[in-house]
Amino acid sequence: MGHIATTGIIDSDVHPAVPGMRALLPYFDPHWREVIEARGVDGLDLAYYPPNAPVSARPDWRVPGQKPGSDLAGLQTNALDAFGLSRAICNCLYGGPAMYSEDLGAAICRATNGWIAEEWLNRDDRLRASIVIPIQNAELAVDEIERWAPDKRFVQILVLASNEALLGRRQNWPIFRAAEKHGLPIGIHAGSAMRHAPTANGWPSTLYEEHVSMAQTFQSQLLSLIAEGAFTKFPDLRVVLLESGISWLPNLFWRSIKMWRGMRKEIPWVDRSPAAIVRDRVRFTLQPLDLPPDQNQVDQLLEQIGSDDIFLFSTDYPHWRFDGGDPMPSALPKELLRKAMRETPLATYPRLRETV
Repeated sequence: MGHIATTGIIDSDVHPAVPGMRALLPYFDPHWREVIEARGVDGLDLAYYPPNAPVSARPDWRVPGQKPGSDLAGLQTNALDAFGLSRAICNCLYGGPAMYSEDLGAAICRATNGWIAEEWLNRDDRLRASIVIPIQNAELAVDEIERWAPDKRFVQILVLASNEALLGRRQNWPIFRAAEKHGLPIGIHAGSAMRHAPTANGWPSTLYEEHVSMAQTFQSQLLSLIAEGAFTKFPDLRVVLLESGISWLPNLFWRSIKMWRGMRKEIPWVDRSPAAIVRDRVRFTLQPLDLPPDQNQVDQLLEQIGSDDIFLFSTDYPHWRFDGGDPMPSALPKELLRKAMRETPLATYPRLRETV
C-alpha cells in the first residue's frame, strides 16, 4: 500500500462511528448474525458520547440524519484534509467491550474490527486503527489480538477506562503479553462498560459529572498498572491515555511518590519512582486538554509534569473539543507541539514507522 509519508501530522485519536448494527452484520459468522437479528440487538454506542449531545460533534461536522463520525467522506474533508493529516488512528467506541456475555462481546468486537478494516482502512491509506477487544475475558481478548495483529494497519489495542476490574490486575496480563509481543501500545480511552459508578460515592445524575469524574478513573487505572508491576513485568509495554486530560498528573506524581517511599516494601517490584515510570512508558493525547486559564499557570503545570515527550496530537474528531479551524492548543510551547504532532507518535507506535 506504500510507504509512510515523510511529512504531515499524526492524529492519535479519531472516532469512526458504527452507523448501526446492520452495518456490522456482514462481519459476523452465521451463528452470531442469526443471534443478533433474532434478538434485535442494536444501539450499542457507548453512552459517554450520546449522539445528540453537543459535545458529540461540532455543528459544522454534523450531517442531518447521520450519526456523528459515521461518514468516511466527512472524516476525510473535515479532519484528514483540513488539518493536513498524514495518519489518523481510528478508535471505534462501540458496545462489544461492554457486553455481559463474553462470547457475544467477542463476536461484536470481531465484527467491529472487520468493519473498520474493510470500510475505513481499505478506503483511505492515511487511516490506521486500534484493535477492539473483549476485555471481559482475557483469553478471548488475546484471540482477537492474534487475529488482527498480522494486519500492520492495526497499531494499538483499545480498552475502556472503566471495566469490571482494574487493568493492572494479573488476570489482564495475557493481554499485555500479547501487546508487548506485537509491539502494540494499550490505548485506554475515556468511557465505561458501566459495571461500576464513575465516582467513589455512587452514580451521578448528569453527563457533566461523569465527564469531570473520568479523571479519577484514569488515575485509578494508571496507579493499578504501576502498583501491580505491569510495567516491570512487561518492559516493552507502552500505554496511551486517550482523552484523559493532564492537569491531575502533578498531584498523582506527588502523592504516589510519597506513598511509594513509605510503603515500597509492599510493592518491591516497583523499582523506581512512579513519576519516572509514567514519563518513560505512558503517553497522553492533547484533546480535550484541561489547561488552566493563565499562561503562567500552564507553564508551571508543564514544569511539574517534567517532560514534553509524553504528549500526542489529537483532534478527537468528530467530538467538539475546540472552536475554529486550529486544533493546536495555543498555550503549549511550539517545541512540545512539534514533537506531539509527529516525533512522539512515531516513537510511541512502532507500526507507524513500518511499510504496509
